[in-house]
Amino acid sequence: MKAEQVNDILGATYPDARCELDYANPLQLLVATVLSAQCTDARVNLVTPRLFETWPDAADLAGADPETLEEAIRPTGFFRTKAASLVGIGRALVERFGGAVPDRLEDLVTLPGVGRKTANVVLGNAFGIPGITVDTHVGRLARRLGWTRNDSPIEVEADLAALFPPNEWTLLCHRLIFHGRRTCTARRPACDRCPLAHLCPSAGTGIPPKPRSRPATRA
Repeated sequence: MKAEQVNDILGATYPDARCELDYANPLQLLVATVLSAQCTDARVNLVTPRLFETWPDAADLAGADPETLEEAIRPTGFFRTKAASLVGIGRALVERFGGAVPDRLEDLVTLPGVGRKTANVVLGNAFGIPGITVDTHVGRLARRLGWTRNDSPIEVEADLAALFPPNEWTLLCHRLIFHGRRTCTARRPACDRCPLAHLCPSAGTGIPPKPRSRPATRA
């Protein structure tokens, strides 16, 4: 199957594919993932050591002074919204989950600022529970590879889940993200040096071919 071939090639090309956020426990990964919205992982990793030292657990986040927290995470952008989410997450974890990060998607998405993408990052990497993380890279590459025609992250997630077994989901996403950051970029995909070019329907353009419209038929 072509999808399996692509996954195998990505695995050989990026044997070190992994979550590039630094963390030591589920809470740290949850916080780092929230901060990574509209921000690079590298910048988040510069901010989180002080953040984790100052507010090491959910209770600390719940009681954090908003202005102090905002200043600590300012380099990640959208710092007011993110700070409000982190304080809200801390409070929700303390009030509803005994201060621990839950390991169920349906619980994680009830936390402030946490959607399916963030929840699947935490599940797959902190708990080893299979999840498909549809970020901009995964969505873009899935469309370029012809695995989906959908734009909705939920629909892309479902399309990928139908192509790959659950035990491949988390690592597949890491491989796609690595490839999307290093080769198949948004503006200028390097198709000339892409190991998937012979399997990719978008090779040479980075853009999937549009389906041909069929002429209307009379009933």
